[in-house]
Amino acid sequence: MMAMPTQTGIVLIHGAGHAADCWDFTVAELARQAPGVPVLAVDLPGRGTEPGDLATLTIEKCVQSVIRQIDDAGMDRVMLVSHSQAGITMPVVAERLGAARTARLIFLSSVIPPNGSAAVDTLNPPLRFITRRAAVRRPVRKAVGRGVASMFFGNGMTAEQREFTVGHQYAESAGLVLERVDRTLPAVPTTWILLTADRLLKPRQQREFIANLGGVDEVVPLDTCHDAMISEPAALAELLAARVGDGSPTAP
Repeated sequence: MMAMPTQTGIVLIHGAGHAADCWDFTVAELARQAPGVPVLAVDLPGRGTEPGDLATLTIEKCVQSVIRQIDDAGMDRVMLVSHSQAGITMPVVAERLGAARTARLIFLSSVIPPNGSAAVDTLNPPLRFITRRAAVRRPVRKAVGRGVASMFFGNGMTAEQREFTVGHQYAESAGLVLERVDRTLPAVPTTWILLTADRLLKPRQQREFIANLGGVDEVVPLDTCHDAMISEPAALAELLAARVGDGSPTAP
């Protein structure tokens, strides 16, 4: 009897100061646009329903948590999507799962340090020093305030979207940005969604991060802010749904 093909699922990995709920609007859109496609928005340790100590959190603990949640959800083959700081975690998840289980990697304005360096090393020297010092002194960073969240995450949003964004900010591990990354990507298709109105990771820096990866198979611009999953859930869901099939890029 011929085995049925494995359905590829979509795994959404949130960035710093966020939790799985930041994907709620996009998950709802995916359910509408791609019914039947399994979707998993994970909570990294110390957020939402996932236990963990932010003060001692490591990239390895994040990786183990994501893989366990994928396995618990019964997903055999997945398309991984990273947002912002999840760029230091997702490549390791992909490496562990391998090409047999990873259909595609999608980087949504993700932080990608040069291999062997840390996320903090991508900052300009004065901010790099301040961030290192603060992380050593306070291993857990408080949730950012409403003004900062609105300015850097929510520019161009509707009032309702902005209120959701500023109301869903969470404490974060300060130490993750100090860890050096060790990244070897499996040979799978890669997509970068370049957010052209991103105030936190501006397009020029996103292109530097693409270079740190050694390039990607396609760069898809999306004219919105850093939290695209809240500001443009329908457009983002369309991009994801078009690429969850056989791994071949499909125009949205």
